[in-house]
Amino acid sequence: MKIYETLSPLTLGSGSPRRDELLSSVGLKFKISPATCEEPSAEPGQLPEDYAIEMALMKARNVAKSCPGTLVIGADTIVARDLDILGKPRDRNNAVEMIKSLCGRSHKVITGCALISKNGDEISYAVTTDVEFINCDIAAIRAYVATGEPDDKAGAYAIQGQGAFLVKGICGSYTNVVGLPLARIMESLISLKAVCPISTE
Repeated sequence: MKIYETLSPLTLGSGSPRRDELLSSVGLKFKISPATCEEPSAEPGQLPEDYAIEMALMKARNVAKSCPGTLVIGADTIVARDLDILGKPRDRNNAVEMIKSLCGRSHKVITGCALISKNGDEISYAVTTDVEFINCDIAAIRAYVATGEPDDKAGAYAIQGQGAFLVKGICGSYTNVVGLPLARIMESLISLKAVCPISTE
C-alpha cells in the first residue's frame, strides 16, 4: 500500500536501481532520466560534502534541461576516508585495497542531493552517515571482491548486499548509505508540495 501521493511530475536523475527502489517503496510515481554529463574529479583540498553537492547539482541541472515541467531529483553518493574521497574502484585489486583501508575504522558515506523545481528553483544539501567496518581478514576481502559486487560501488562495497558483513555499525541514515537519504528527500518533496500522505479516511 502506498504511503505518499505524487502531486507534481517527478524525474529521478539517476539510473541507480537502489534509488529507484527507495523512492518507489513509499509509493511515489516518477520517471527515470539518468544524467549524461561527465563527473570531474574533486578539486585539491575540496571538502567531500562540497564535492558531493556539486556533483548532485551538476546531474540535476543536466537532467532538468531535457525534462521541462518536472521536479528533478539528483544525487551523488561518495565514500570519504578522512578527507580522501573514494570513488568506484579502478579494478579488483584496487577494490581490495579500498576495503582494506576502511577495515577496523570509521568512514563517512555522503550523499549530495539536489532538487530542481519546475520553476528552476534549487535546493541542495549533503547528508552524512558514519560507518564502522570490522577488522576483516584479507582472505574474506578478496572473496567478497571476487563476487563482483564492489565493481561499480563507491568505496567498493554495498551495505544492502553481501558487503553487509563488513559493517560493524552505522550512525545516521541507513538509506543514505544505500544511495539516497529517503527521510530527508521526503521532507524536501513535502515542503515543495510535490507529494502528500495518502488519506486513509
